[in-house]
Formats: sequence, structure tokens, C-alpha cells
Amino acid sequence: MPTNPDHRRIAESFGVDADRYDRARPRYPAALITRIAAFGREVLDVGTGTGIVARQLRDAGCHVLGVEPDPRMAEAARRHGFAVEESRFEDWEPAGRTFDTIVAGQTWHWVDPAAGSANAARALRPGGRLALFWNAYQPPPELAAAFGEVYRRAAPSLPFSPWAATDPYATVAEKAAASIGADFATPEVWRFAWEHEYTRAEWLDLIPTAGGHTLLPPAELTALLDGLGEVTGERFTMPYTTIAVTAAKAG
Repeated sequence: MPTNPDHRRIAESFGVDADRYDRARPRYPAALITRIAAFGREVLDVGTGTGIVARQLRDAGCHVLGVEPDPRMAEAARRHGFAVEESRFEDWEPAGRTFDTIVAGQTWHWVDPAAGSANAARALRPGGRLALFWNAYQPPPELAAAFGEVYRRAAPSLPFSPWAATDPYATVAEKAAASIGADFATPEVWRFAWEHEYTRAEWLDLIPTAGGHTLLPPAELTALLDGLGEVTGERFTMPYTTIAVTAAKAG
């Protein structure tokens, strides 16, 4: 997990409105879930949150155990029928258990990469897979520019703009691939392009679930949502790319 105080506060902020997070966050493409499920049925979900990834994998025939540091998010996942152990993954103890696959959907950038890689190697069977993945928005340039202008004007206290880059998780994925330890074979990178149509209300419901947004002063968050509502059509299609980094445990 990041040691920077601002990053730590952001990492710990997602459970403020777990129900909204579960409702609004995008799911992952079926092609990715199918490939991961083919690695084996016993799965450990790092940063399981409300169980979004876990539910998709369960529907694909997997048995999923969650690890989640936020008790609010962990409780939401339990309501969906999952066993969840409350811990940062770096501190989590496998206690002799091994898994076919360890997944982390939209969470590995909050995990210390060296400690996370080492603990994943402890918990995977030989040949088991580590699969780290992120959904990256890729809006048309004119829409990204409009969103970026609203963020600059309405949310000056946010430490970053999610529209500063057209592929914000590409660098994150590259760093994740580079940090996977010697216990693993050479990582592979997969990309899945897909689209999702949003209504204006659905889009504005999603925005507060992004990192750091629940920490904004209420007036800034209101101004941000009002501004985004003005530049968002009644319906629009958001292109996504899901970036996955996978590596097999050696041996």
C-alpha cells in the first residue's frame, strides 16, 4: 500500500459508500473472466471490495476467497455470499493454503509490489497464476478535454485528474509487470477492448466512486457533478480497455 499520506487516504476512502461502489463500478469483460477461470477453480481475490470480480468468477464456476482491508467493503462482499478475511494483502497469512489463481481487479496499485509479489508466490501452487487487471477509460479526445476542464475548475483540491492521460492505467500495468518477482515466469500483458453505454445519471453515479472523490469538500463534489452533468449527453458510449498482467509461478 502507498506510504504517501494522500495516497493512503485515497486507498482507505472507497468504503465510504460501498453500496454506490458496488452499483456503479464497471464490471470486467467476459473474455477476461473466461481466461482467468481456465487457470483453475480455487481463486484468491486481493482487495475484493464489494465482490465485483468475485461474483463474475463465481458465475464462471470458481470458488473465491476474498482478502480486503476495509471492513465496510468486506461486509458488502459477505452479503453476496463470500468468505472475506480482513487484512492488507502484504500482511495476510496463507496459513498453508494454496490457490490456482490470485487476482486483483483495480487494486494492485494499492499493494506494496515487492511484498505483494512475495506473498502471492507463497499462496500459489506451482504453475498457479497471478492476474492483475484494470479497467481504463478511453473517451474521445473532445469528451476527455471537456471532463478535464470541469475537474480543473470545480475540483481544485483533488490531487490528480483522472483525465490527465488517455490510458491512465497503462503505466500502472507496466510497473506491475516490472515488479513481479523472480518466483514467477515472464509476465504476459493482455488487452481487451469493449464499450459501455451510460445514461447521464449512471455516469454521475459512478464519478464519486473514483479514488479520492469522497474526500472532496461537499461543495466541490457538488460543483464537479453539476459541471460534468452539463457536458455529458443524455446517453453516451464510453470505450474501455481492460489491461491485464498475468504471470505463472515458476516450478
